[in-house]
Amino acid sequence: MYVCLMSDGIDLTEPHARDSHTALPAKPDLIRLGLGILGVGTSGPLIALSTMPIPTLIFWRNFGGSLVTLPFALRNPVNRNGVKWSLIAGVLLATHFMGFFLAMRWTTVAAGTALVALQPIFAAIFVKMTGGHIPSKAWLGMVVSFSGVLLISGVDLQISFRAFIGDIAALVSAAVAALYMMAGSRAQRTVETTTYTTICYFVCAITALPIAILSGAALFDFTARQWWILLGLIFGAQILGHTMFNSTLKRVSPAVVSMIIFFEVPVSSVLAIWWIGQKPPIGILPGIALILTGCVMVVKRTRIPLVEITP
Repeated sequence: MYVCLMSDGIDLTEPHARDSHTALPAKPDLIRLGLGILGVGTSGPLIALSTMPIPTLIFWRNFGGSLVTLPFALRNPVNRNGVKWSLIAGVLLATHFMGFFLAMRWTTVAAGTALVALQPIFAAIFVKMTGGHIPSKAWLGMVVSFSGVLLISGVDLQISFRAFIGDIAALVSAAVAALYMMAGSRAQRTVETTTYTTICYFVCAITALPIAILSGAALFDFTARQWWILLGLIFGAQILGHTMFNSTLKRVSPAVVSMIIFFEVPVSSVLAIWWIGQKPPIGILPGIALILTGCVMVVKRTRIPLVEITP
């Protein structure tokens, strides 16, 4: 049962595109998603360029993001259930970022972003694990995607064990990203996007802060170039990327949003070649194609709500 709530002119007691996993988003949301792709596409290359310790980078990126959205969030009412799911999403986001940032540093941007794009596959698996039904045709898509994973991991293992561990970090990041997206969708049924992002980003930041302190990572002593890279992550990947995607979750299924995020892979790969001269090994390109093809097959053939998490 949905809570009766009016948000942005949408009655959330009525079924709409958020609960359809094949419906094309409306034009305003397509624009937001397009901007979001450009935003998150800068994330991988900027993380690879940064020399800040990973927990420090996660802390400042999310603390800065929460400060940007805070003035808008203060104008909105607060719902206890929405806050609870926002808190959960914040912890999940911190865990996702730990895996994603490690992947960007240890393997190629192209391989890492492709593996993280597996999040709709993991969402389907989580539904199955909690008693849901997955159509038999969707399992073929999973087999196709994971064959791509084996191909990429095999190539990276031949390159270095470090690159292989980066692949594993990306896979963990993808699994947690699916839970993060699902929790965010649940939170935004009862709170506004700016309220959700402010709480989520702040919790993510304070989750990363103790890790930075306990590991002895520096928090302030960085060059001007590193602070500029951080600002790029805050206003590009965090605000233009994550916040734009989050703003569509009130109206668009997370399964559809996850599929559209696939476009992050070519954007990040091109930027990595342009900015840092990082060309992915030719051997992983078929693996990337298999992963994206399999994910599309799963999303298109699955008619169950991948977004549902029972409170």
